[in-house]
Amino acid sequence: MKEALFYTKLDNGKIGCNLCNHRCIISINSRGICGVRENREGTLYSLVYGKVIAKAIDPIEKKPLFHFYPGSASYSIATVGCNFRCLHCQNFSIAHYTRYYKDIQGEELSAEEIVKDAKSSNCESISYTYTEPTIFIEFAYDCMRLAHKEKIKNVFVSNGYISEEALRFIAPYLDAINVDLKGDEGFYKKICGAKLEPVMENIKLLKELGIWVEVTTLIIPELNDSEDFLKRVARFLYSIDPAIPWHVSRFYPKFQILDKPVTPVETLIKAREIGFQEGLKFVYTGNIQGDKGENTYCPNCKSLLIERFGYFINKINIKNSRCLFCGNLIEGKGFP
Repeated sequence: MKEALFYTKLDNGKIGCNLCNHRCIISINSRGICGVRENREGTLYSLVYGKVIAKAIDPIEKKPLFHFYPGSASYSIATVGCNFRCLHCQNFSIAHYTRYYKDIQGEELSAEEIVKDAKSSNCESISYTYTEPTIFIEFAYDCMRLAHKEKIKNVFVSNGYISEEALRFIAPYLDAINVDLKGDEGFYKKICGAKLEPVMENIKLLKELGIWVEVTTLIIPELNDSEDFLKRVARFLYSIDPAIPWHVSRFYPKFQILDKPVTPVETLIKAREIGFQEGLKFVYTGNIQGDKGENTYCPNCKSLLIERFGYFINKINIKNSRCLFCGNLIEGKGFP
């Protein structure tokens, strides 16, 4: 256990947690929505500090980040818990663990061990992923500071529900993030137990803070696949920066949403077209291995710049961050 960051002591021993936009009010001997921050006699503790439930070395493309050190390896870690209740959660066995069990599972590891292992594995970055990294921010922050000393980048794969104060706190050490923009307001309320507006505000703030941002929308038939919604997402991203890469990914039935079909390929192709029509420079299809929508094309001359197959890169036609064919600048970080 470690005393948590971002909380306020209230009357009657209660605590106001300010880590994410749920702003939980937590009574003594109770936990917040995330299930991993507990009020013990008026002090808020993180129950997951250094308790790593999952770790792996992944391609950075798996996050997915396509414009951030392409082809590099990312050391990926998670703890149990999440501040969302997504009915289609892909990692529900660890993200929703605390909904069903009181104990906290995980391998005891120090921030020093994480960074040392990432460095010895020749990883360009550490990704805080699989569950929502905001909920283990105390541990992530200690890892992030050490990682930067070793010239290792830090990546969040996030639902974007972090509070503004917490986001500004980690911003000096956060190099890139992929944010899920999941659906409209009704989708967030019904499927995730959250609100849309804080996510949109955080995407804007992330760009203002100079953090590299990519956005993912998992398209679920009948829930968030309307042309109107997809246009709204594309227009929103365009209003911030047309160069924000947008990943439109294929849904497979999972957890508690088993009554919806796999997303038709045609739906993703249409979503990608909508993104381009609305002015976005880079739109990618996800979970369709071998589709041309996995590739990066020059927005200016339309030449193939990065050819991908799944998470793997076959060729890169970029030099000094510019298209080899027309010299156009290609937005991103860590390009050849």
